[in-house]
Amino acid sequence: MRKIIVFEHISLDGVIQAPGGKDEDTSGGFSLGGWTKGFSDEISGQAVQDKLHTSFDLLIGRKTYDIWAPYWPSHDEIWPEVNRATKYVVSSTLSKADWQPSLIINSFMIEKIKQIKDENKPDLFVWGSSELVHSLLVNDLVDGLWLMVYPVILGHGKRLFKGGEFPSVFSLEDSLTNSKGVMINTYERDKTFLFDY
Repeated sequence: MRKIIVFEHISLDGVIQAPGGKDEDTSGGFSLGGWTKGFSDEISGQAVQDKLHTSFDLLIGRKTYDIWAPYWPSHDEIWPEVNRATKYVVSSTLSKADWQPSLIINSFMIEKIKQIKDENKPDLFVWGSSELVHSLLVNDLVDGLWLMVYPVILGHGKRLFKGGEFPSVFSLEDSLTNSKGVMINTYERDKTFLFDY
């Protein structure tokens, strides 16, 4: 069985929308795209590189796929692993995926993700994909969180946790802070902890 690990850039108030670029995701009138700019240093850069250059498959939503598919195939020298990874794209509207290898999940999403999770293949990395992540959290399918927590409050935007998540406990496995105050935290799901209902 493989793990589902969620990777997010997140503000202090829980916003994960459009961290990388001005026009990355303007839905809902979000105008603060690219809010992580200026917070990188050698420490955070190395931490990201360490995660990029491992063995994984991708589990992503349609918007993340639409942003990444035109870019990464022509930037193989930066992140070759993403082009070789199988991309499981969750979308009710996408009918074909040009960025291969890809598999579209367009119905019975949770059941199909559970089947994919049960396979003996590399872990599934989820980058961005806020709607997909929320569905995974609601259905208790997230095994790990890798959160880059930025010392900013954005006030609005898509949030990582928006209510309805499955009650769960994560243990902090690793933490480091860069020179700009960005905390890079690695959490693993602790299924030994039981809530006293």
